[in-house]
Amino acid sequence: MQQQAASPDAASPDAASPDAASSCAAANASRPSSHATIAPWTRQPPVHIAQPPMTMPLFDENADDAPAVAMEYKVHVDPGKEECYFQFVQKGATIYVSFQVLRGGDGMAGFAVRNPSGQLVHPYQWKPASEFQEVSPTGGYYGICVDNQFSRFAAKLVNLYITTFRYDQWEKFTQELKDIDVSAENCTNILQGVDKRIQGILQMQQLARSREARDYNLLLDNETYVQNWSIAQCVVVIACFVVQVYFVKKLFETKSGGRGRI
Repeated sequence: MQQQAASPDAASPDAASPDAASSCAAANASRPSSHATIAPWTRQPPVHIAQPPMTMPLFDENADDAPAVAMEYKVHVDPGKEECYFQFVQKGATIYVSFQVLRGGDGMAGFAVRNPSGQLVHPYQWKPASEFQEVSPTGGYYGICVDNQFSRFAAKLVNLYITTFRYDQWEKFTQELKDIDVSAENCTNILQGVDKRIQGILQMQQLARSREARDYNLLLDNETYVQNWSIAQCVVVIACFVVQVYFVKKLFETKSGGRGRI
């Protein structure tokens, strides 16, 4: 049997006005009956229980589930400022950070790394370049800070190379193959060794690129320095020549109707 859907205003007892509810309640009270009846509109309204708000993590750690992550940044640090960046590292993974000042000021800046517990695992050092590598025992977000507070006037251009990698994925892959009666331990060991060597090669290439960028910026600075000083010296020589010519001409200048000074 099909039932027609009533409108919400007609079906809901809570939608009735207070005057209509009181008049209907009085009519029912005066009506004789053998048992007490409770009008449907006299029921208590449903109690809404406030649910606590859902709390979501600020960062989705599953998003950084890759076996290896490599990133390279060129960061501009203003004078007297400090820039900090955070990288998530899985438990048991290795984090490697390379830092090098490309240009600006004396070519040095401060570099520090904090572990997820907030401890300073790489203290601040005013150096042109530095490296840090550690196996994370607990996992979490590492803080990587570049400090330029000792330089009050010169901004710095800093190259940051960050990579995280873990080898437990190879063991997991081997275990999955053993579950299906396939042994590939030798192949996995070879691939793991190749992956380690590739990571070392990538680090060396990154250092070479950083040194190349630093040398190129130094070459540009030297070119600007030499060019500016050359122009200044040319201007000074031309000015001296003009002054000498003017005074020599002034020395031989004669007045009208008179003789020269010599």
